[in-house]
Amino acid sequence: MIVKRLVGGIIIVLLLVAFTGFSLADWKGTITIWDAPRWPDENDDKFHWIKGKIAEFEELNPGVKIELIETPWAELGDKLSIAIAGRAWPDLVPVDISGAINKGHLDQGVVEPLDDFFTAEELADFVPGALAAYSYNDKLWGIPTSMSVHVMLLNLDHFEAAGVEPPKDGKWTWDEFVETAKALTREGNYGFTTYILKGYYEAWPFFYMDGGRPIVDGKFAFDSPEAISAIQKLVDLKFVHGAAPIEMGSADVGGAFQALAREGQRHVAMGPWNSWAIATVSTEGVNYLPNVMVAEYPVGDSGKPVTIGGAGGWVIMKQPNKEKLAKVVEFAKFLSTAEEQYKFARFYGTFPSRFSTMEMDPFADQPLMKRAMEMLEFAEAVPDHPNWAQIDERIQAELQLIFAGEKTVEQGMQDAARAVERLLR
Repeated sequence: MIVKRLVGGIIIVLLLVAFTGFSLADWKGTITIWDAPRWPDENDDKFHWIKGKIAEFEELNPGVKIELIETPWAELGDKLSIAIAGRAWPDLVPVDISGAINKGHLDQGVVEPLDDFFTAEELADFVPGALAAYSYNDKLWGIPTSMSVHVMLLNLDHFEAAGVEPPKDGKWTWDEFVETAKALTREGNYGFTTYILKGYYEAWPFFYMDGGRPIVDGKFAFDSPEAISAIQKLVDLKFVHGAAPIEMGSADVGGAFQALAREGQRHVAMGPWNSWAIATVSTEGVNYLPNVMVAEYPVGDSGKPVTIGGAGGWVIMKQPNKEKLAKVVEFAKFLSTAEEQYKFARFYGTFPSRFSTMEMDPFADQPLMKRAMEMLEFAEAVPDHPNWAQIDERIQAELQLIFAGEKTVEQGMQDAARAVERLLR
């Protein structure tokens, strides 16, 4: 009987190895992770979270070393594209599958599918929309750790100084928004600013507000009357109404945020930002705004306060060594627990992708985040196209020229249409 059990056990082990491709040996070696700035600690270190998790994982896994490459968000996409072209990618990256990593890369086998590493019970804890954001061809290509949405941030100190009423319940029409921005433009201050940069979409809900979209039925559509109308309205806020500084529409992300929130600056009353910014302006520090409001984007001809949302998480790049793959997945899961998502919700301004984290009620004392979460109802994702990163780059370049006053809206979008035509085929 003992012999039978022993033989049976050996057979089961061999079958597991055969069918999974994994050795039962505990893999040892180096895992390379790229990460970008998160929330700061008391020393203003925005990589303290990932450094702490690396130390914990290395202690739990002797012989495993995690190499961290600190990468600015604005540079991550380009650097990853170069790494992929040279087939010298990191093991783990914090991206979605609609930009620097896209459906084309998935078809090429650059990314590891993760279905075999999750049970049905594990997957049931994730919000369906978050899983959908990392799914393609009935496979899961990443671990969603958060959701986010773009919102309007209003510094109410400007409103009080100018005697201007903020929008009731954070809701307004485009015309009401314009009148508010004009009234807030006084004594060297401006009502509004934003920036234009590839891979960033804070300004884009304004371009959507009259019903336009960049791609419709597989064709470029930002040259439609609805899109032209909306883009022109925001351009006019700067050049006709004078309610935005000359820098509006440039690629200066930091400058736009500092103009809204940085102590000693704060010469702009309103700006659109991803929900991560809520945590930044709500936390003690140089960007703390004691009197801030979260509002919806203004409603245009579409009749809805449309915004743009998305999911964030971890993607595992192709791993020839299946033992290493298993360890990289283990590390990615270690970074993606309900407890870690709770930290991100509390301190980084994102919404959990896990139901178990939501049950922890991370926003119990954060009414601004609760208000922002309501806007997920009106959130749309960026277009799902294999060449979206290249399409986006060309559109954003033309938008920058438009907001610099170097092209009309019509000319810029006509040029964008020609530039992206071959990418849409």
